[in-house]
Amino acid sequence: MTRRAQLLGLLADGSLHSGEVLACELGVTRAAVARQVRSLARRGVAVEAIARRGYQLAAPLELLDAGRLEAALSPATHARLDRFELHEELPSTNSYLLAATGLAAGRCRVCLAELQSAGRGRRGRTWLAPLGSGLCLSVAWLFDPPPSDPGALSLAAGVAVLRALRRLGVDGASLKWPNDLYRDGGKLGGILCELRFEATGSAYVVIGLGLNVCVPAALDGAIAASGGVRPRDLGASTSRHVLAVALIDELASAAATFGEEGLAPFAAEWRNADALLDRPVRVQAASDLARDGIARGIDAHGRLRVEFDTGVESLTAGDVTLRAIA
Repeated sequence: MTRRAQLLGLLADGSLHSGEVLACELGVTRAAVARQVRSLARRGVAVEAIARRGYQLAAPLELLDAGRLEAALSPATHARLDRFELHEELPSTNSYLLAATGLAAGRCRVCLAELQSAGRGRRGRTWLAPLGSGLCLSVAWLFDPPPSDPGALSLAAGVAVLRALRRLGVDGASLKWPNDLYRDGGKLGGILCELRFEATGSAYVVIGLGLNVCVPAALDGAIAASGGVRPRDLGASTSRHVLAVALIDELASAAATFGEEGLAPFAAEWRNADALLDRPVRVQAASDLARDGIARGIDAHGRLRVEFDTGVESLTAGDVTLRAIA
């Protein structure tokens, strides 16, 4: 464990801690404590330095514990689990699992990080999540044989996230095709599914999820100022441990079901949560002018049906960007 992680663990209760006591507990100088506080601040942790008194987080922080998380997973998830990892910091949980090999069919690997320094969304976009403000996790699964509609996996994963939220009593979340989670008109999270075909003919897939739990006001303001979609979160009362366990259970279960039955078991729930259904949308393909139409839900393969002046077309997620319009 790094000195930075040790310091954060001491500060996590939200109480005021003197620099002298922190230095003693960490076995470093007070100047070293100050350097680590600055390092935490660069990672989005709001630490208040109170002159001649010490340091205090703006709010208590629930840090994740790997043993506690793994022990709370359901028996079904344990039966499928190949490896479980929690990291203090990674560039990307998806990239980390994509680099792994040796997973057996029907088994899963789980990776979480308290902080991602290069978190990614769809089409190369950056996913911002200050340390402790949300959950950054990925689940890897080997499909053998590969699914017939691998692009629809992100829709099944979205339904899995909604199921996990309902386990916690969270209602009102919706799904924006193909991979965004919304609540109260703002973005709650996003899903990124990445696939690698193996030489054996099987398909190795990583399902990545970034979900906001308690977004700092500074990040909310920065995103709004940049013209991005304002984030929404679940609130500080949400236990990140309970949420993470529910998400891992549901994502592992969804991967197993998707491998056997495809999108069909998830389609009705997805349609009921469709944030764009019957709304005007603007569609932008890579080499075409933007076109406006009306979203008409998904087809059996998870493609978005859009009604244009020329008729209804089914769109594939990798081909277009999409946004709702007034």
